[in-house]
Amino acid sequence: MPLSGIRILDLTRLLPGAFCTMLLADMGADVVKVEEPGGGDYMRWTPPIVEGQSVLFNALNRNKRSLTLNLKSEAGRDLLLGLVDRADVLVEGNRPGVMDRLGLGWPVLHERNARLVMCSITGYGQDGPMASRAGHDINYVAIAGLLGLNGSKDRPPVPLAAQVADIGGGGLQPAVAILGALVGVHRGGEGRWLDVSMTDGAVSWLALGLAQMAAGEPVARGDHRLGGRYACYRVYECKGGGYYSVGALEPKFWTELCTAIGKPELVDLQYATGDDGERTHRAMEAVFLAKTRVEWDRELAGLEVCCEPVLDVEEVASHPQIAARGLISSGPGGVEVRPAVLMRDDWRRRDAPGLGEHSAEILAELEVDEARLASLRREGVV
Repeated sequence: MPLSGIRILDLTRLLPGAFCTMLLADMGADVVKVEEPGGGDYMRWTPPIVEGQSVLFNALNRNKRSLTLNLKSEAGRDLLLGLVDRADVLVEGNRPGVMDRLGLGWPVLHERNARLVMCSITGYGQDGPMASRAGHDINYVAIAGLLGLNGSKDRPPVPLAAQVADIGGGGLQPAVAILGALVGVHRGGEGRWLDVSMTDGAVSWLALGLAQMAAGEPVARGDHRLGGRYACYRVYECKGGGYYSVGALEPKFWTELCTAIGKPELVDLQYATGDDGERTHRAMEAVFLAKTRVEWDRELAGLEVCCEPVLDVEEVASHPQIAARGLISSGPGGVEVRPAVLMRDDWRRRDAPGLGEHSAEILAELEVDEARLASLRREGVV
């Protein structure tokens, strides 16, 4: 596997850091999830619970090992520092300043291991007036401008169905940055501290909208280039409920669609706005309301029109394309999505670990024997 031999210490909780380190574990990294004794990651106990563990935790923590350490104790910090000496990456998700107060900040870790990559995932970054402010995904996308664009122009903003800031800004973004930093170390450079802001990540997803706005093009909820302005890129309701997505951006696709639905007069109105645009929207709405979603499936099958049904979550796993790719599997721990980019050569899946399941084997690397481990457990360190 590409990351075999890379050791990652994961001190994060909840979704963002877990998604980040899962991506790296799926590529072969040895991810050690460092958790607080007694409770561990809060997500372990977030309903629904199956066989004593949250299905949400199981979905994000495959292929990892779990070590319990009380980092508020001197002994716990000393053990972590011993692991830092042997690690390639440390990922943490505390508010700015917490690691320094624990005696585990970047200057301390870098002095011990100059090749270490430290990644700090926070809501707003290490500096700025909101750096220490609490928040969650909905707050980050609100500040980033994404939430304000989501929904219809005559209705309030609608929360995004997927956690764009958590997963995009706090999962994908740090994973890419970590890989880049590791390449730098591999080429002879030193490790570095990565300041990852989930809000920054969400703002980066708005790059096209910001560019359009800077050029003088309006960008508003329900009325922007890919958000409801044009009839060729919209969601339409079907007869009897259900919806269809239309993404016929290129003229050839729009022309074929207009021909297929018997509306050739709309071909030249693909990007119409104002009164013409409104009439085009109304015409398309009437067309799609005339048939059910299933009927549109049959009508548009085999055509080059960039139109697909809007599936409910319970329909996704059985869709022929998703099933053919083997993306979703079911098991005792719930439903799981396999790596979107699969390392097909020798990828293997291990279940998410129990709390502290691997403490003994990991601490054995630091010559902690059974007697010492028992003592550490009595003291609440492990």
